[in-house]
Amino acid sequence: MKLHIEQSAAKWYKEQLELKSGEYVRIYVRLGGCGSVHPGLSLGITKDTPHDIGLEQIAEDVHFYMEKDNLWYLDNKDLTISFDPENEEVSMKVQ
Repeated sequence: MKLHIEQSAAKWYKEQLELKSGEYVRIYVRLGGCGSVHPGLSLGITKDTPHDIGLEQIAEDVHFYMEKDNLWYLDNKDLTISFDPENEEVSMKVQ
């Protein structure tokens, strides 16, 4: 299981969430949305303070992470977060 945040996505989140270097962004499981792994669940993003980091990647000097208790959602697969500048949208792919 790996977390991969593409630089363009990290930059977009840094601008949109007005993040400063060294801050943390949690990727978490939420009810609803159109997740591809577990019907009725999807992934969300929020600026937060970590408690028990399970996966982490630093991109654009920001710590993107998932807590250990949310790793079940990935089902032992990798998560890639990318940004499509043409459509100005972020995608989260579990594969």
